[in-house]
Amino acid sequence: MRVLWAALGGLCILAGWVGSQLSTNSIPLDPNEVFFDETNCSSVNTSQCAACPPGTFSSNNTEACVCCSSGSCLNLSDCVPCPAGYYQPQTSQRTCLPCPQGFYTNTSQSAACQPCQAGYYSNQTASAACTQCGKGFFSPHENASACEPCPRGSFCNVTACSTCAVCPVGEEALDEGLSECSLCRPGTYRGPADSACLLCRDGEYQDRWGADRCVLCPEDHYCPIPDIYPIKCPEDAFCPAGSSAPTYCMETFLRKAGSSCKLSPLTVALLVMCSICKTSVV
Repeated sequence: MRVLWAALGGLCILAGWVGSQLSTNSIPLDPNEVFFDETNCSSVNTSQCAACPPGTFSSNNTEACVCCSSGSCLNLSDCVPCPAGYYQPQTSQRTCLPCPQGFYTNTSQSAACQPCQAGYYSNQTASAACTQCGKGFFSPHENASACEPCPRGSFCNVTACSTCAVCPVGEEALDEGLSECSLCRPGTYRGPADSACLLCRDGEYQDRWGADRCVLCPEDHYCPIPDIYPIKCPEDAFCPAGSSAPTYCMETFLRKAGSSCKLSPLTVALLVMCSICKTSVV
């Protein structure tokens, strides 16, 4: 019996020693320490974990949550770069923002969008690239959401125009948004100060396309229509320079003589007879 009690006493002493050793080597739980991890609590022996707050993610093998940097957003338990067309200027955000109209970004993880340069536009959000203005249209400033048509009298014959060119002399653009100008037709002209092609004045002509001025009808010719070549003056008519029609002497009483009209023989005879009659009466 004494031997049994001695054995039991030895076992208790051994158990106490083992227990004291276990208590000394264990890692105590710090109630002030918080572990943020959406999937586990790393390799540290803990009894409770808390989820990472919005905008942060659990760093592998650590007890801390890490903020998403600018240009990134939280996707489940990790930060992902914002795709092209989206941006995020702040840290610790859960979503990326779409680039507004007139702006774009063609790279991932962008903290800001870039404005469309002059000659380009973006008419939708989340653009990864800007679109060139088409022919006949232009964009004079940055971050445009639409292109403007070239005004009347101007044109743009290439894409990505930031300005429209004025039509050359002898050409015109009567509508907006044109990619080329039209030649002034025969009988018309357009000078540097004119906004459109004009008709030639009376006594002028122009028989070719794209003229910047009209030509004065030459002497001994007349120009009844401005888009045809001058017509030779009739033998019995006068046509000084700039004539739009021939001028005739009065056929019965006058006739052409050189560069003027003189009395016809019939008119001379009548005048002589009238003179004789007056003398007889007196």
